[in-house]
Amino acid sequence: MRRAGEAGAAGVVFGPGRPEPTAQALHAAAEECGTAVLFRTAWCTWAQLVGILRAGLASAGVPPVPATSGVRLGDLDSLADAVAALVGGSVTIEDTESRVLAYSSTEENVDEMRRLTILGRRVPPWRVAAMREAGFFQALWGADDVLHRPAHGQDPERLVGAVRAGGEALGSIWVAAVAGRPLSPNASETLRAASRAAAAHLLHHRTHSSDSRLVEDAARALLEDRGSVEVLAERASLPPREPCAVLAVGTGSGRHGDDDPSGLYGLLALHCAALGHRVVVVPAGGRLLVLLGGLERDPGRAGGQVSRLGESLAEQLSVTLGTSVKVGLGDVVPGLARAPESRRSAEQTLQALIAAAGPRAVARSEDVADTVGILQVVGALREVALPPRTSVHRLRAFDADHNGSCLMETLRAYLDHFGDVAAASRTLGVHANSLRYRLRRITQVSGLDLDSPDARLLAQLQLRLDKDADGTRP
Repeated sequence: MRRAGEAGAAGVVFGPGRPEPTAQALHAAAEECGTAVLFRTAWCTWAQLVGILRAGLASAGVPPVPATSGVRLGDLDSLADAVAALVGGSVTIEDTESRVLAYSSTEENVDEMRRLTILGRRVPPWRVAAMREAGFFQALWGADDVLHRPAHGQDPERLVGAVRAGGEALGSIWVAAVAGRPLSPNASETLRAASRAAAAHLLHHRTHSSDSRLVEDAARALLEDRGSVEVLAERASLPPREPCAVLAVGTGSGRHGDDDPSGLYGLLALHCAALGHRVVVVPAGGRLLVLLGGLERDPGRAGGQVSRLGESLAEQLSVTLGTSVKVGLGDVVPGLARAPESRRSAEQTLQALIAAAGPRAVARSEDVADTVGILQVVGALREVALPPRTSVHRLRAFDADHNGSCLMETLRAYLDHFGDVAAASRTLGVHANSLRYRLRRITQVSGLDLDSPDARLLAQLQLRLDKDADGTRP
């Protein structure tokens, strides 16, 4: 630090994980030599940090668009309103992951895509996937000019400009025509200048402590057991040493990436805030994690708070979205440092709820412990190399070689119903005598001894593994 100060360096950045005495010594040295000392957070890589610094240097001194010169640095909502007034359309400012950072005050007559994007605070994943497949993002981040998307059906005319500085992509500004009115004649030129001037605003927004993205990143790092409790507590205004819990919220199949959480994101945060809870909502694949802090000290009352919030979320969101929303309640833990434990129990519980495919929408881990257990057993067995010629292997090969054969399906129904021929035949939609005939064929083809508990157990586990591999279970 002292050598850096003598050389006239503006600042020195250290990696994360420094012991407190070392950090204090570095701060003292920095005060002596007049050089700033910074500590990189766990979720920001060196490459990302260098990119931000390079972008900051490049954006310094870029002249603002006259109409935006009075916008306070980092005030993206005012920036969006100023650009909207210049171009004669509605404006959305997004980051590089298509998350909405700000949007202009809008008229009532907005197109459906803008409504969905603003509601979910991000572009719907299916739209992002379509644009990526069409090569749109490659063109956006590689272009030096504003891109134009003509009106199509109910989608109005759109312009989009990438916000870059020092070779670093920071985000984009989208402009959409409103109520059929054309954009201003010089809209493209205005957007081009606004995109250059917006770099400083996006950098300030990205690095400001109140930025929701930084809060989300800090919470994600903590839930993955690699972040700082102090950093998250400061940025999210969560008490670090009071009881907390994680809720896992999902819809549909629950398989990673299958569901679209964009409609849930804004609704979750809004609903929790309306109930007076301090939360951070973190997207995680096809589900959302809700970190709930500041719970009651008494374990029973804290558990009641978590249960009531879960029930309220499941009921209200299911009605709003028109689809079944399930909520896994994580264990209440004494402080943010143990939030990863609560996350694991919440996600296991949600997975069990979805796997059971029943009417139950909210549960704690102890409520679905048996289902969680079998999912863990099946997950562990995926790594086990079974003998190549088990009864189920032979049965699967027979079905594959004989078109229309359904002996695997028959065996699964029979075992799922504990050998109850009448119940299994009803599930399959066949006569009980037909089922008995199939069971004899199963024994003849595969050699499976249905009277052996060990054979039945192995067969049922293999059938479950096959069902998982087919994608019919999460």
